[in-house]
Amino acid sequence: MTDGALLAAQRRALILDQVRRHGAVKVAELVDRLGVSDMTVRRDLDALARTGAVRKVHGGAVARTAAAEEPAFEAKSGLETDTKAALAEAAAAQVQPGSVVAISAGTTTYAVAARLLDVPGLTVVTNSLPVAELLRTHAGEDGPDLLLTGGAPTRSAALVGPLADQAIRSLHVDLLIIGAHGVSEHAGLTTPNLAEAQTNRALIASAHRTVAVADHTKWGVVGLSSFAALTDLDCFITDRDIPADARATLTESCGALFVV
Repeated sequence: MTDGALLAAQRRALILDQVRRHGAVKVAELVDRLGVSDMTVRRDLDALARTGAVRKVHGGAVARTAAAEEPAFEAKSGLETDTKAALAEAAAAQVQPGSVVAISAGTTTYAVAARLLDVPGLTVVTNSLPVAELLRTHAGEDGPDLLLTGGAPTRSAALVGPLADQAIRSLHVDLLIIGAHGVSEHAGLTTPNLAEAQTNRALIASAHRTVAVADHTKWGVVGLSSFAALTDLDCFITDRDIPADARATLTESCGALFVV
């Protein structure tokens, strides 16, 4: 084995270790960490993707199969940013002034919340610490009222557990906007965190309508616990890179499919 090949193997082992630990990596962070060029990192990710070890996404890579833990909010926030913005615009258009909206934890749902800051008469229920902080510090005078559930925080900055579930079960919301760690035909919406799955079920039960937002990289990923079947969803919002077979399944199973 040549020195170059050995170095490449070492780099790829380090990259794979980061993906397994955090569920996602960014090209820019790997360039700094490994001291190599952007092109070298992308070649390494291509090589790992060919083996099925990771799934390449815009700006980095994510685990090909479900991780044992949900990646941290910060690790996911820089991935698929343009796509998340498009999904967020479509989801925000579903929100009516004067309504009660629940927003689950996640980076895509956070992007939705950022587009609701000036919606008049809105009440937002959330178990997301970043969403709550965003609304607390940036909402306009006539912007949304905030109701933050209790509970214990996860790595993805979601408040979950019995306290959160009890609070959510007592509520009635007009619309829930919810994300997912993974989406598949048979498992539906999934998360690696059992407590978060239970809290998500409580959110769905409290909502008159449920809108799921998930980009194409989530399709085919199956987390440890399912919290919703595709047939439970009134609307599914995704992007144009969703595979054709997934589009057909979502069209048949969900109340409505929006591809942006």
